[in-house]
Amino acid sequence: MRWDSLFDDLESQLEREISVEESDVDAEEERLRLGRLSLRDRLVALQHSVTPAAHAALGLILADGKRITVCPVLIGRDWFSADVIDDSTQQRQCIIPLESVTGVSLPPALVRASLAGGDDARHPDLSARLGLAFVLRDLCRRRRAIEIVTAAGSLHGTIDRVGKDHVDLAMHEPGTPRRASEVTELRLIPLVSVMMVKL
Repeated sequence: MRWDSLFDDLESQLEREISVEESDVDAEEERLRLGRLSLRDRLVALQHSVTPAAHAALGLILADGKRITVCPVLIGRDWFSADVIDDSTQQRQCIIPLESVTGVSLPPALVRASLAGGDDARHPDLSARLGLAFVLRDLCRRRRAIEIVTAAGSLHGTIDRVGKDHVDLAMHEPGTPRRASEVTELRLIPLVSVMMVKL
């Protein structure tokens, strides 16, 4: 009888130790998973967790210190497109390189959802494989008038060419088409200095 209680006691101690060890392993695995999350992973997780009707409004701090509020729409390899939320009545869209973001302010209710990221690396969709240069080349093909925001200021014009690490912007007045007579300057802009492209 005494041996039975001794073995029961030993068995319960062993089960407790195994349970504690398993929870330590689970906690360590979670810490490792969180340590591998990138900013892009967290934005993708937010996009997947929020229903289309309930947009995830994020506050962004850009490299020049400017704060804007956006709703991400499409997330690429090193950029994302978003709808700008401001007092304007017209909806404005922009493209933001991830490198130009120095901070993201999100509501406390969305923090947990943002931490669920990191699962799309095995089967990325097409946009996840497209870099910023590809998106800018598409705007170049469409001859779309844009505004490029850099730390030195905003430049309005049409992209003429996209190189490996820069764009050629034919600068002209907003609202005017890109014609040789309207172009005031051709500016080469390094991609690393692009903080935002307003469409």
